[in-house]
Amino acid sequence: MVERINELPLAAAFATLFVIVMIRANATYWIARGVRAGAGKSRFRLRLDRDAMPRAERLVARWGAGAVALSFATIGLQTAINATAGAMRMPLRRYLPAVVVGSLIWATIYSALGTAIVVALRSVTGS
Repeated sequence: MVERINELPLAAAFATLFVIVMIRANATYWIARGVRAGAGKSRFRLRLDRDAMPRAERLVARWGAGAVALSFATIGLQTAINATAGAMRMPLRRYLPAVVVGSLIWATIYSALGTAIVVALRSVTGS
């Protein structure tokens, strides 16, 4: 699949990467949100109802959008932060703009990096 993306024009590669990361990030958010909803109906409900959880949810609702957007410029944190946003029930009005910005960042990095690698390899191999 990576080879196919590398063969695409830059704009098409960017769009493809953007769609892929949007699907992945939103799936992570919704899976975590579903797990949280299920946990709220289980024996873990008492732990979720403690004072710390509502405070954590308010904190994520207020400041989590920046963490979501910036996580896409990192390696290894995207899934954890998107899952946390879902589990902490970050409001969609904050999550969706943040995930769009983050996905734009991610697609820019990887499409530009992919193009640079292809150009470098072609200059080294002479093809």
